[in-house]
Amino acid sequence: MARNNRSDVRLDAPKGLRSNVIPRRNRQSRDRFGRGTEAIARGMGTPWFLVILTVFVVAWMFYNTTAPEGLRFDDAAIGFTALTLILSLQASYAAPLILLAQNRQDDRDRVQIEQDRQRAERNLADTEYLAREVVALRLAMKDLASKDFIRTELRAFLDELDRDAEPDAEGRRAAGTSGA
Repeated sequence: MARNNRSDVRLDAPKGLRSNVIPRRNRQSRDRFGRGTEAIARGMGTPWFLVILTVFVVAWMFYNTTAPEGLRFDDAAIGFTALTLILSLQASYAAPLILLAQNRQDDRDRVQIEQDRQRAERNLADTEYLAREVVALRLAMKDLASKDFIRTELRAFLDELDRDAEPDAEGRRAAGTSGA
C-alpha cells in the first residue's frame, strides 16, 4: 500500500521505529516519572537515608530479639528472613531508580556540554574578531600623527613664519628710515 501523503514520513529515524512525536500528555507523565525517580535517588544518596535505614534495621532486630515469642514477627533464629526480603526488595528498586536518574543526568550533562561548546566557539570567534580589530587599529594608529610630531611640525612652521617675517620687518625698517 503506497502512501499518498509524504509529510508523515520521518527521514531522521530508522525505518521500523516509531518516530512519531510523543503526545504531550505522555511526555509530561514520562517527565514527571523521571523527576520522581531523581527525587528518590537523590533521597537515597543522603546521609539521612542511611541513618534512618540503620535505625530501622536496628529497631527491627532489637524488637524481634527482645520481644516475647508470641509478639515477634521475624525470628532471629532463622536469620531475620522478613528483614532480608524487605532490604532486598528495597535494593532491587533502588538500583534501577538510581540508573534512571543517572541517565537523565547524563542527558542533561550532554546538553550542557553542547551548549558550553557552542558558547566557547562564539567566544573564540568574538576574540578573533576583536584581535583583528585591535591589529587594524594599531596599523591605523601608525599612519596617524602623534602629539610630539604635531608639536615639532608646529614649532618648525612657527620658526619658518618668524624667519619669513624678519626680512619683511627689516625691509619696512629700511624703507621707513630711508624715506624719512
